Amino acid sequence: MRLVRATRLALAQARAVQDIVIEAWQTQALAEAIGGHLAVHGPFEARAAAGGLSEAGGRASGALRQGAPREGGLRAAQLTEVRDPWAALTALGGLLGEVGIALVGVACASEEDGLYWQCIEAIDAADETSDRVRGLQRRLALRERGGAA
Repeated sequence: MRLVRATRLALAQARAVQDIVIEAWQTQALAEAIGGHLAVHGPFEARAAAGGLSEAGGRASGALRQGAPREGGLRAAQLTEVRDPWAALTALGGLLGEVGIALVGVACASEEDGLYWQCIEAIDAADETSDRVRGLQRRLALRERGGAA
């Protein structure tokens, strides 16, 4: 949760296009890390869906990579545990929505075709990753209710 909060704050403070793209990358890397952690340490019934989240985040963060993030490096590398998977996924889903909105703003203001299309691809990636977050949450909800996935 603290990594999601730190990324949300950094995104809110980002003013330059490059900073917004870096925070989108940080968000996708965080999705990859949370998914990867839950794929190994999460409930058995949700591990495949968690692996899908990790894969989606990894694809997206690779596509967004614009160079090393500024100070502090990759926040997702600091992930050591996910204490409350539901809360972490809910916060991550909200952050992905905020990233999508920020990227729409960058795309609309862009006069450069390359940046515009990079933003469009990043918006699509955030949407796919959000879908994976919701799918993983459905798996967790089914598990809590004692149903089969």
